[in-house]
Amino acid sequence: MTDFAEIESGIKRYIQEEFLEEQDSHLLDDSTQLLTSGVLDSIATLQLVGHLEETFDVSLAAHEINVRNFNSLATIARLVESKL
Repeated sequence: MTDFAEIESGIKRYIQEEFLEEQDSHLLDDSTQLLTSGVLDSIATLQLVGHLEETFDVSLAAHEINVRNFNSLATIARLVESKL
């Protein structure tokens, strides 16, 4: 079973590798507001959703893809954990 910390670190690693320049990847921490700060835009969010569904074998409904669930590493990890 994947625990919360593993889920969160996997999400962080994916966002760092896919959406942040190498020199900016250290700026991503637990308090980073991913959507409201512009780290994730709409296209990046859809890419992340696809990654989450494939990696964790979960299914996310359209109404779950919102600022409340996708604005931080912790909220995304909690959503994924709730689907396992």
